[in-house]
Amino acid sequence: MTQLPTPETSPLDRQFAFILEIDRLKSVLRQNSLVDGSRRENSAEHSWHVALMATLLTEHAGSAIDISRVVEMLLIHDLVEIDAGDTFAYDLRGAETQAQREEEAAQRIFGLLPDEQAAHLRARWDEFAASETPEARYALAIDRLMPMVHNVMTQGSAWRANHVVAAQVRRRAESITRGAPALGALANRLIDAAVQAGHLPESLA
Repeated sequence: MTQLPTPETSPLDRQFAFILEIDRLKSVLRQNSLVDGSRRENSAEHSWHVALMATLLTEHAGSAIDISRVVEMLLIHDLVEIDAGDTFAYDLRGAETQAQREEEAAQRIFGLLPDEQAAHLRARWDEFAASETPEARYALAIDRLMPMVHNVMTQGSAWRANHVVAAQVRRRAESITRGAPALGALANRLIDAAVQAGHLPESLA
């Protein structure tokens, strides 16, 4: 691969370095398969999909929100996976080091940008992680709903491969309800349908 010069002081050089770096997100594979089941989804595809989904479903947010703020969060929330990798939602061991790995990644990746832009995007990333504002709660709801949709449409492929049970998925759905009650109700209907179809066990026994 062609090696470009190290960015100098020009803001454009730094922005271009960031743009090239985030291309690597297309190579980060998630546990979920595409809806058609043909292959695993990558994190760049996920980020695009949830940003568009949030835009389409804004009317179902739990309160008044600034959708442009939500879209920004969803487009950047997984950039840290370039360094930290995708930590599967139900990977307890991976969760132990996730915060540290992602913090180090955020510092490096956003630090490629000019200082003002770096601070702006880092603030959006922190806002999403804290999940305290209406926008962050709605963004998190969308981010957690989409993998459930993928699993339901692929007969629970990632759930079954990772021995996930219904109680675990229902706990994840609580944050969907918190950010968008109507979408939380949808998530729980999807979970119930997956259990009924035999694609999500109530227990491993």
